Amino acid sequence: MGDKSGNPYDMDGSSFDADRYLQKLLKECSLKQIMDTEAGIVRQTQTLHSDMQTLVYENYNKFISATDTIRKMKTDFKSMETEMNLLMANMTSITEFSERITDTLQETRSQLTRLSGKHQLLKKLQFLSSLPAKLKTLIEEENYQQAVQEYSHAQKVLQQYGQQPSFQGIQEDCIKILDELKDRLKGEFRQTGKSAQSLTEIGELLLQLGERPSTLAKEMLECASKRLHEQIVVLQDQTDRDMIEFIDLGIEGFLKDLTLVISSYNDMFLTKHLEQEADDFEQAARVDLNAFVNRNVDEYLALVQDRAELEIGHGDSQIILRGLDRLHRRMTAMRTLCRSLDMSKSGIDIIVNAAQQLCQTHMRSLKDHFADSLSSVRLALVSANTNTPSGSSTSSSIQAGGLISNLYISTIEKVKGLMQDLLIFLQPEWSFNLKGDPKGVQCIEGIRENLLVAFLRHFCTTVNGYGNVNSTAPPTLLLVLSKVCLEMDRAGVHSLTSLVDELYNLDAERSVSLVHESELCTEMRDSAQLLLDSYVRLQGLHLSQMLRKSVETRDWLNCLEPRSVRAVMKRVVEEISAIELVLGELYDSSVAPHGGSRTTASSDSSRKTHFSIAASKQSQFRSTWSTYTPQTQLDSSFVSNMHRLFSEKIEIFAPVQFSKVSIITGIIKICLKTLLECVRLRTFSRYGLQQIQVDAHYLQMNLWRFVSDENLIHVLLDEILGSAVVRCLEPILMEPNAVEIICERN
Repeated sequence: MGDKSGNPYDMDGSSFDADRYLQKLLKECSLKQIMDTEAGIVRQTQTLHSDMQTLVYENYNKFISATDTIRKMKTDFKSMETEMNLLMANMTSITEFSERITDTLQETRSQLTRLSGKHQLLKKLQFLSSLPAKLKTLIEEENYQQAVQEYSHAQKVLQQYGQQPSFQGIQEDCIKILDELKDRLKGEFRQTGKSAQSLTEIGELLLQLGERPSTLAKEMLECASKRLHEQIVVLQDQTDRDMIEFIDLGIEGFLKDLTLVISSYNDMFLTKHLEQEADDFEQAARVDLNAFVNRNVDEYLALVQDRAELEIGHGDSQIILRGLDRLHRRMTAMRTLCRSLDMSKSGIDIIVNAAQQLCQTHMRSLKDHFADSLSSVRLALVSANTNTPSGSSTSSSIQAGGLISNLYISTIEKVKGLMQDLLIFLQPEWSFNLKGDPKGVQCIEGIRENLLVAFLRHFCTTVNGYGNVNSTAPPTLLLVLSKVCLEMDRAGVHSLTSLVDELYNLDAERSVSLVHESELCTEMRDSAQLLLDSYVRLQGLHLSQMLRKSVETRDWLNCLEPRSVRAVMKRVVEEISAIELVLGELYDSSVAPHGGSRTTASSDSSRKTHFSIAASKQSQFRSTWSTYTPQTQLDSSFVSNMHRLFSEKIEIFAPVQFSKVSIITGIIKICLKTLLECVRLRTFSRYGLQQIQVDAHYLQMNLWRFVSDENLIHVLLDEILGSAVVRCLEPILMEPNAVEIICERN
């Protein structure tokens, strides 16, 4: 406003300069703009002139009206002055007449006062004489309140004049009538079915009639307990109502009556100073009230809790919690109104129990879902084995990969969904706050521990059962479960724990009571290792059975000269190839168990002819038995034993790593170890030894590509052939070229 009033170009301001304004227009505006400005100023001037004329006219009319009003007021004030003078004269006259009347009636007033007192006394005497009949009439009409009031009004007079013969009979009749009234009131007080309001009214009347408060207080609590128990019985039969209706019935019935009893008990026995009772009466009465309240509240909350346990997991959780929220609000209000009471339980206990109950229900649901998922996986594997032609391992690997993905994703999503469902207890619309209550905090932590952690451990325990020695689970199922456990270790556990910690605002990293994520991951990885080792063991035993039967059922002393590789060796190679295809879809094969790359097909060492004389001179894995002759049997045995002594020990059942090469290597070690032990138990002829030589060379030609270190294959096959030589009656080996021709032809 200050800038506007000091502007010389503002026509409305006090500092307006017409010459400077005109000079500015001439400099900045064209002729047309100047003419338009002039026309606008003329219009504004005319408008202002018209407004000024209107304002002057209106003010002139108001001035004329004000003049007329003042003239009229002068006239009215003159008439009011005349009337006030007349009123003053009348008041003076009235005062004089009043003083004369007072002087005249001074003596008469004293007589009237005495007569009025006698009249009041006669009315009281008349009331006393008719009191017994009136009390009987009121009692017959069951108007007990009015009867007690009538007696209370006459009680002081009777106490004052009751010793006089004329009033003694009236007093005796009234006492007799009131004794009958007290007996009738006590009878009604002890009747079952009386509402809390009726008990309160009767109790007040008995106190007014002189009943001892200590006796009446105990009887009142006993009768109220019977009435409240009837309310509990009624609520037990309300099984067809939902949780909200059930809680509303309890609030309007049980809790309303309980609140009324507490309020009435306080008014009658605790807030009043009862002189006729001992000093410790108030304390004893308060203890009795606390015991009464806690006993009945516990009974009611136990009923609500039983109903909630029936509903939870079967009904709508939103409706159940809405009903419990109403109960919590009412219980909180009762605590506020009755601060002197020591209520041991509240609605939060039921809500915490409901959360724990729903958590248990969800736990059962998770277990059932996981069991169904495992059953579906087993059924799918059985169907795949039944419908898939022999040797079709590609579809089996795809099937295994799909089962792993489905089992992992369905389990993760199921857990996430149930954890989200439990968030209903933390909605801000509820009056209860679990995070602000110690029991609630324990409940929230319990949801994490008793649902998520407990399920993950149940997951591990269940899958570990398939990896036991006595388990009859198919090997592919073990492979699927092992891979799922690996996925849980890699991402699943972290995904679930971080989600739960975020949803429920938990800090598992710093908490000493919560299970850490790394502990769960370790358990998952241990389960994966156990299942994978069991898979290797089962597959190795399956192939070992074929090798064992092939060795035990053959007559090695009457063999013909070998012309081909035995069929069981071909079957073993085919089975291992099928296993490799399945594993290839699940595990990375580029890295060997010990960190090195597997030998490729172009490697010269992999394509050499093992057990041949020529190769034995060049290869670092020279066979001890490739240059064997009968005359050097002792020397060869000595060399073989020395070779075993200084060679690295091979752990047959050592834990495998999570790679395709390590898994197949473990299976091959079991197979070759079984073949070695079976060979050691047989006796061979010349041709039987040569058949073992052909089979061993065939295995060497085909198994090298499955392992990272083919020296392991060479060592085991050397031991197999060496054992056969030791157990041979005529240890003459076949020419290496002939062995190669037979193996290549097969």
